[in-house]
Amino acid sequence: MTEDIKRRDFLKNISTAGLLGLMPAAAFAVPAAEALPGADAPEGLPEGPNTFLTAPYLQHLSVDSVNIMWINSRRSFNWVELYEEGKPPRKFFSEKNGLIQANNRINNIPLEGLKPGTPYQYKVVSTEITVFKPYSITFGETIEQGPFEFKTLSGEEKEVRFAVFNDLHERPQNISELLGKLAPEKDYDFVVYNGDSFNWVDDEPMIIKNLLEPSASLFASSTPFIMVQGNHEPRGKYARQMFDYFNYPGGNCYFAFSQGPVRFVVLDSGEDKEDSSEEYSGLVSYDRYREKQARWLEKEIESREFKKAAFRVALIHISPWHSGDWHGTLHCRKVFGPLMNKGKFDLQLSGHTHRYKTHDANEDHHFPIMIGGGPGFEGRGVRTLIKGRAGNEELHVQMLLDDGSIAGEYRLTQR
Repeated sequence: MTEDIKRRDFLKNISTAGLLGLMPAAAFAVPAAEALPGADAPEGLPEGPNTFLTAPYLQHLSVDSVNIMWINSRRSFNWVELYEEGKPPRKFFSEKNGLIQANNRINNIPLEGLKPGTPYQYKVVSTEITVFKPYSITFGETIEQGPFEFKTLSGEEKEVRFAVFNDLHERPQNISELLGKLAPEKDYDFVVYNGDSFNWVDDEPMIIKNLLEPSASLFASSTPFIMVQGNHEPRGKYARQMFDYFNYPGGNCYFAFSQGPVRFVVLDSGEDKEDSSEEYSGLVSYDRYREKQARWLEKEIESREFKKAAFRVALIHISPWHSGDWHGTLHCRKVFGPLMNKGKFDLQLSGHTHRYKTHDANEDHHFPIMIGGGPGFEGRGVRTLIKGRAGNEELHVQMLLDDGSIAGEYRLTQR
């Protein structure tokens, strides 16, 4: 203990004497506000005590795990309390390299080791951290939300149901209005946001208002959603921070997952113009990024999970076909097209054009393509909701308008 104290005194003396003398005085002109918890948080957050800025939202529910995310207004110590019938409650934290995550506002807590096909209830809990020093932490008020509930997948599902939005373009009412009209019974196992949920991303409140809050309040505390990158998400001064608000498997915006008889493959089509376009100021590299994805896709279509699936569905914002002749479309066609044909995809779901349309399989793309409509305001297309249901024998997909009429439909059987 004495040696520990001497070492701490030594470190303290080094910090307050030696290092201070070497650094310019300007380095210590730190505004007092920076010492406050949450002071370095994005603009537009509420003043006052710690509050929840969103209800929890689920990401990537599986047979034995799920990620639960939410956002606080102040830096906190956060955890999930999980309840299973007949079992004592369990606490889950986010951990990395031996450290339990703390002093943060954006929470992404993995719940692992769950039982297949099991219903759970949960609460999310946050204790504000008011002072964080190397050897002393002061905690503030504890707040909680819940209970909420979810059920893990069994791994033996014979069917999967899903709902797909595209091109919301900051019209969050489309989420509640279309799901309320066209899926009032919540007959979907997950929801997909298939690109361009935003016009651009300048701050955190834009992400919360236009996507997270309406999703969490309506379904996402119990039913997960999947975020697909469009060509508008990469725009804006906060675009590079946006990835913190979603859980991407492997940290990539391209990935694959199986549910029921379907293998879903998510691709990031990137920006629509050339990397050298002046709009990007030399800060994008989408050609290399798409080529990297293509190398991954080449492995994916040879995987056991892909080959054994009854159906294979691609989710990509900009369709490599029927999306004009801008660079992004053509490059997607060049790097993804041959692999998608080789892999014998059964269906592709896209957006981007703001014009709903179906395109039957042909010699260019050996599978049908369904492109959803636009956000439905200011002349920017008619909004649609795509609903899909797949069993072992049939994949049935409908593109629906506000009044429930069918704008496009496919009934596909196993090849």
